[in-house]
Amino acid sequence: MRLKTAPIIVFALSLFLSSLMFISRAAETIPAEISDGDFWKMVSGFSEPDGYFQYEIVTSNEVSYQYVMPELVRVAKPGGTYLGVGPEQNFTYIAAIQPKIAFIIDIRRDMMLEHLMYKAVFEMSPDRAAFLSNLFSRKRPADLTDDASVRTLFQAYAAVPADKILAEEKLKEILGRLKTTHKFPLTQEDEARIRRIYLLFLREGVMSFSSSFLSPGYATLMTLTDYQGKNWSYLATKESYDRIRAMHQKNLIIPLVGDFAGPTAIRSAGKYIRDHGGSVGIFYLSNVEDYIGAKWPAYVANIASLPADQSSMLIRWNIGSSPILVPITDFVRRQSR
Repeated sequence: MRLKTAPIIVFALSLFLSSLMFISRAAETIPAEISDGDFWKMVSGFSEPDGYFQYEIVTSNEVSYQYVMPELVRVAKPGGTYLGVGPEQNFTYIAAIQPKIAFIIDIRRDMMLEHLMYKAVFEMSPDRAAFLSNLFSRKRPADLTDDASVRTLFQAYAAVPADKILAEEKLKEILGRLKTTHKFPLTQEDEARIRRIYLLFLREGVMSFSSSFLSPGYATLMTLTDYQGKNWSYLATKESYDRIRAMHQKNLIIPLVGDFAGPTAIRSAGKYIRDHGGSVGIFYLSNVEDYIGAKWPAYVANIASLPADQSSMLIRWNIGSSPILVPITDFVRRQSR
């Protein structure tokens, strides 16, 4: 009897191992690098028309955004995928969970353009000190080294005056990198918007950011910690900064214009991930859900359309509270009752 069943067992085991190999190969079809042409096809093809948001958001205002980090790095699968919304806090989440690809979706075209500006600044900046110099249009202090703590970096730049001449030089380099190096077909209106956003960083500086709704300032955002006192910000360590820079250099952080209840952006990002054999790892929502209103069923349908498994998580946040992790499958099941 054992002799007869052994070939069946071996065959079943072979099929099982083959399926595992197929799943592995499918997951690995998410590219290690995306061409400039394909990057722009996604930015333009996956995006929706420019939308309205009542507040001017240039930097985050979520002072508790790191509280979720210990649990996040525990549950997030390495080499997964990431979706998010808003400005720079996405870089901190991405640096920690190290996904293969990231899509940042925001209803305002200005946020997509801000992320293109960030992309250029990261590419221009070999280290954190250079990044702050290029982002805020301040000359780099001569004695500032790349191994300085994040607090030291911001203290140093807080004492450096804004340099309008440097800003114009860097703005020219940013636009040249986007238009000439990458050949992204930005419109004149896009260029004007990038200029406006970039010059906000010049005027505001590293300590405060009154032009962005309830922003505590960039220095505060980058020196916050989780509830255990650890700072996870993307500028906290050389390693975190280098991860984000490398992803930008490979066109793996893709900003999209999209309404979370809209027909295109979320579904297109999800389809891309599914078509490449992946599933959504983390989807950071901020408090977008507070503004969806009557379009809630369309929003839930978009979340339900995403390729998800039991490890796929939403990061949900409400004003006055800390972010929480919710399994996507649980969210969809509860909303479908």
